[in-house]
Amino acid sequence: MATRDRRLAEFDGAGEPPPGLPVEVLCEDHSGTYQLPFACRYVGGRWQNHEAGIAVEATVIGWRLPRVKHTGVA
Repeated sequence: MATRDRRLAEFDGAGEPPPGLPVEVLCEDHSGTYQLPFACRYVGGRWQNHEAGIAVEATVIGWRLPRVKHTGVA
């Protein structure tokens, strides 16, 4: 359970994200928690893949603004 709580703490979005804003989401199923490998947006009360517009068929338990990825950092 500690891992779930730690991961959930990293996804600190409260309530619903602004409409159309691409965000990272944390999902949960019978196996545990996992982050989807693509950005999502919350539209009309449902989560969608940001690029494809396809509905996310997973239980989203948290969201956060995309993290900045650093490349070439030594």
